[in-house]
Amino acid sequence: MDYLISGITSITWQEFFMYVIGALLIYLAICKDFEPALLLPMGFGAILVNLPASGVLDQTLEGIGKTNGIIEWLFHVGIEASEALPILLFIGIGAMIDFGPLLSNPKMFLFGAAAQFGIFFAICVATLLGFSLNDAASIGIIGAADGPTSILVSQILKSKYIGAIAVAAYSYMALVPIIQPAAIKLVTTKKERMIRMPYNPKSISKTTRILFPIIVTFIAGLVAPQSVSLVGFLMFGNLLRECNVLKSLSETAQNELANLITLLLGITISFSMRAEAFVNISTLLIMCIGLIAFIFDTIGGVLFAKLLNLFSKQKINPMIGAAGISAFPMSARVVQKMSLKEDPTNHLLMHAIGANVSGQIGSVVAGGIVLKLVSDLIH
Repeated sequence: MDYLISGITSITWQEFFMYVIGALLIYLAICKDFEPALLLPMGFGAILVNLPASGVLDQTLEGIGKTNGIIEWLFHVGIEASEALPILLFIGIGAMIDFGPLLSNPKMFLFGAAAQFGIFFAICVATLLGFSLNDAASIGIIGAADGPTSILVSQILKSKYIGAIAVAAYSYMALVPIIQPAAIKLVTTKKERMIRMPYNPKSISKTTRILFPIIVTFIAGLVAPQSVSLVGFLMFGNLLRECNVLKSLSETAQNELANLITLLLGITISFSMRAEAFVNISTLLIMCIGLIAFIFDTIGGVLFAKLLNLFSKQKINPMIGAAGISAFPMSARVVQKMSLKEDPTNHLLMHAIGANVSGQIGSVVAGGIVLKLVSDLIH
């Protein structure tokens, strides 16, 4: 009985705060259906790692010696030592993506680049607020709206804020339907949001679909070598999908592999959500800067579309630019929903998907560019 009481009395206010955070993430996952595959294990993991003398963490017991905690072991093996979990997840993501809408309208590639502006803006903000270059770069990548990329970049750069960065990245991904409409309306007029874009898809040959992931890997490897692990695995997954000779492997990557890695990644990243590392003013700043990065990515894509309209006869609905972030397919759905609200007969989904899958490539390449820039500046 004394042992049970001592466990309760040893809970600190910081640990109690993390229980609240964990409960909030679980609530958002179950009741609001916000990225449940990730927020649910992250929320439950946040509770597990903050229990006093938690058995999911390494500890030394009197008379027994050191014991290995499963979550700490998974973090070391799957993220810290190899970055395996976020990288392997990209095989499943690549197998899910149909790049057909993008290949039908290659102009959409531009939005995958333009919608990364918030990353570099946020890096500057974080640096001005006193974060180290490595931490600032890790925080800025939240703007990619890509959880695995955020985790990988922050781990490679040895950021001590990986837990806060992961929570911010996945939380803002889940909040796309709330954040993006407000940001889009801030920089567009009703008339611009009603611009119609007829969809006339071109026939994409099987050869083109097969060559695309191979060519993208080569180009990304030359432009941003540090992105090869992410882009390469993303494109490998897409190659499984498009080759049509490995259907069972493609389906496994899309379902069993993606689900298993997502589950493990969500609960493993909670190791970085221990109270002593998470509850501080820096975490609040990171959440704020991450939100700034996310908003400016959205605005950057929209403003770029408006810039193109100055030189184009065939006008682009500026909302398409917002879909250039990596939150696939949520961002494309947001654009479609907004277009139908303005004009029930205006369907922008396929255009938005083209920009959205471009953003998937753009985010991982941006991550590689950030790693290269930080490496060059340090040396």
